[in-house]
Amino acid sequence: MIKLFRRTWAYLVALFTGKFNERADPKVQLEQAIMEAQEQHRKLKENAANVIANQKQTDMRLTRAMEQMEKVQKSARQAVLMAEDASKKGDTKKVGEYTAAAESFANRLIAVEQEVEDLKALSLQQAQSADQAKAAVQQNSTALQKKLAERQKLLSQLDQAKMQEQMNTAMASLSETVGQEAPTFDEVREKIEGRVAKAKGVQELQGESVEGRMLEIEQAALNTEAQARLSQIRSELGLDVAEAPAEETPQVAEATAEPAAGTEAGA
Repeated sequence: MIKLFRRTWAYLVALFTGKFNERADPKVQLEQAIMEAQEQHRKLKENAANVIANQKQTDMRLTRAMEQMEKVQKSARQAVLMAEDASKKGDTKKVGEYTAAAESFANRLIAVEQEVEDLKALSLQQAQSADQAKAAVQQNSTALQKKLAERQKLLSQLDQAKMQEQMNTAMASLSETVGQEAPTFDEVREKIEGRVAKAKGVQELQGESVEGRMLEIEQAALNTEAQARLSQIRSELGLDVAEAPAEETPQVAEATAEPAAGTEAGA
């Protein structure tokens, strides 16, 4: 029963996750991924800073231990010299006291030397860890910069994809079949072409009818009257545009007179 419940739960999780990813805005998901990468980089820098800080603290402890070691070593030497000086003077009591002090400094020196060695080893180990942390931060920073640069590229591709999808939707709406709320482009074009063809047919019928011929004659008369009126206006203005038609008449008369003269000569 528990196994069946787990399988059902896993199936539902996968189902809703798939539907969520399908409907989610890629731009928002991209921003979430970038924010997550930036948060991981921030945590990595904090951890690296802690590692470097521990290495710095160990170095400071090592410096203090080495200063303490040098100080104890000088004190031990001074105790030995003072014990030797008391021995030369025959002061057995002071010899014992200085000798005991020298032994105490020697024991303390051994402990400090051991502490220095331990701190040197720890400092070396932490220095290696600090170098690895610095390299990790640098590597992750480079990867983050690549992701930020790729984000701009992906956003540009996403905008292009949205524009292409809108164009595809618009083109699909133009070729959709009848039955939609709005008429398709083909339907509108067929309707307009039908009206144009009908108008041309009516015009052609009107041109071939008696009324059409009458309108043509009336239009020709109007044009002739307009030309005559225009010639009159030009004549009133002193223009010689209308002289050409007037010259034709004498030429025709001369042409008809010459054969007549020839006929008289022959007679």
